[in-house]
Amino acid sequence: MDLALQILLGLVALICLFGGMNLIRKGVGSFLPDNITVPTYLDNIFRFLSGIYFSLGFLLTWVVCNIHQISDLIYCIGLVVIFSGFGRLYSRIKVGSAGKKTDRIMMFEIILGICIVLLQYFR
Repeated sequence: MDLALQILLGLVALICLFGGMNLIRKGVGSFLPDNITVPTYLDNIFRFLSGIYFSLGFLLTWVVCNIHQISDLIYCIGLVVIFSGFGRLYSRIKVGSAGKKTDRIMMFEIILGICIVLLQYFR
């Protein structure tokens, strides 16, 4: 059980590290049409949240390395992953689907978070 949990948490850590760094590097301008001026406040908030996303990868890496000393924190991490999927679901409900790829990512996040919580529960 511990190895499976470490693998799933390691996967989430890699997603946070690579995804967060990618978003920090790109900024919000990469998601806007070329003819639109990037609002500085929007780019500032976007990169700030991307930095939080990136730094979560370091926390998760620490959790993977210290999994035998941690218990309840893993439930919180599972909930973070589940709610990231729910955030995508809410976006899909409010503004529509961003495509099949993001719909698959949404389902993956929700299932991954549930698996983390269940593995911790039965650990």
